[in-house]
Amino acid sequence: MKPSTPLALSLSSFALTVALLAPQVAGAQNIATVNGKPVPKARADALLQQVESQARGQGQQLPPEAARQVKDEVVLREIFVQEAEKRGLTASGDYKQQMEIARQSILIRELFKDYEKKNPVTDAEIKTEYDKYKAQAGDKEYRVRHILVEKEDEAKALITQLKGGASFEDAAKKSSKDPGSAAKGGDLDWATAGSYVPEFSQAMVKLNKGAMTDTPVKSQFGWHILKLEDVRDTQFPPLDEVKPQIQQRLSQQKLASFRDELKSKAKTDYKFN
Repeated sequence: MKPSTPLALSLSSFALTVALLAPQVAGAQNIATVNGKPVPKARADALLQQVESQARGQGQQLPPEAARQVKDEVVLREIFVQEAEKRGLTASGDYKQQMEIARQSILIRELFKDYEKKNPVTDAEIKTEYDKYKAQAGDKEYRVRHILVEKEDEAKALITQLKGGASFEDAAKKSSKDPGSAAKGGDLDWATAGSYVPEFSQAMVKLNKGAMTDTPVKSQFGWHILKLEDVRDTQFPPLDEVKPQIQQRLSQQKLASFRDELKSKAKTDYKFN
């Protein structure tokens, strides 16, 4: 019999160490056992990720004890699930129906995640959308006040009073039916012409700075009296500042188009509303 070499002894020791550590490594992948069944750590990690994602979506931060609470929840679930299975509840029709709904929901979510991953919004698309917005907005912004009333005669009477020296701001606070601007003396702040209904914006852009409409302006909301406070070049936020919002909107549009495409291609006798 040959004496053991140092290499043979080393390999033998390594094999023994692996054998001794194997149960510990396996145990490290589980957070507990319940009635002999292991509860995998991956299950707790997945639930913790969900909880963290929900908290971020609500602008909240998880407390330090959240990880421990999630582990408690996962082990409790395993206890309850085992009891439900022992009672044969997995054979019930209600359970099977809910499991099918859950399966569909998860698959649909994964489908849309896969689509978004494979069809990301590009920087070029974001820049094109940004430039389109700038073109639609126009190169001028207007700061205008208005008084909104229900009847034309009421508007004409107010115009007479204003031409006679009455304060536009006071008249707006007293008579305007616009809840968003009445308390501010009719001030609508800075906005582009495209922000308003056509009748309003057409009358506004014709005014000189400081001037007021001579006749009431009719819109779907009622009768307006306008006073143009000031005009300036349009103030656009830098692209980098609005890039996340544009990216999110374009991503939603792509996803909506994908859903519509699948819907239109499907062969079904069902009639959608």
